[in-house]
Amino acid sequence: MNIQHMLSQGYQRIFQRWFPRQFKQYRELVYWKSRKVREKELVNDHYAFFYTGYFGLDEAFYAGKRILDIGCGPRGSLEWAHMAAERVGLDPLVAAYRKLGIAHHQMTYVNAPAERIPFPDAYFDVVCSFNSLDHVDDFQQTVGEIKRVVKPGGLFLLIVEANHPPLVTEPVTILWEDIALFEDAFKAERLHKYELGDHDFYQQIAQGCYFDESNPAERSGVLTVKFVRRSA
Repeated sequence: MNIQHMLSQGYQRIFQRWFPRQFKQYRELVYWKSRKVREKELVNDHYAFFYTGYFGLDEAFYAGKRILDIGCGPRGSLEWAHMAAERVGLDPLVAAYRKLGIAHHQMTYVNAPAERIPFPDAYFDVVCSFNSLDHVDDFQQTVGEIKRVVKPGGLFLLIVEANHPPLVTEPVTILWEDIALFEDAFKAERLHKYELGDHDFYQQIAQGCYFDESNPAERSGVLTVKFVRRSA
């Protein structure tokens, strides 16, 4: 290890210790920049199925509806939803994502954290969090905001890695049983667990790599749930 690398590592440790939120966002942005270099154009073709068929919905269901994607990233996750009345991607890194090409996406990006969603109560018909709920700074506050902005009869669609130790960019450990935190406001439907595999969530789900409950080893996995908002 050369001296320059050692100094860089040392600086990052100090940065992480004193400015954990900013360091987390820095690491998130480094990841997306590396994906942009690797892919040239950040693709989004895989999203439509996971918003529709996977959860037992079709594109017609979204006609005239308001959709929110929490922790959307810069791929244009809602570009497919041209039939929706409003499609919003929420992410605290939106300002930085503009350099990654989000301006040409057919959706609205909002620079805000999941803990403070800048929309009125019961505003959205569908709220989604795909591989993002464990990235938030305050899990309990985020859960409260999701309950607040989904209208009665609306949906919250969740795909998340569960039962993993805290990481720099994924500081929240979501346990399998934490779905109970939503049950006062939502009814859980279509709940599935998958093995984590090589961390390619969408491939694991598409291939039906269900979590082996007979294996007693403590390990992470992928949790997916379709929540329906109870009437007030």
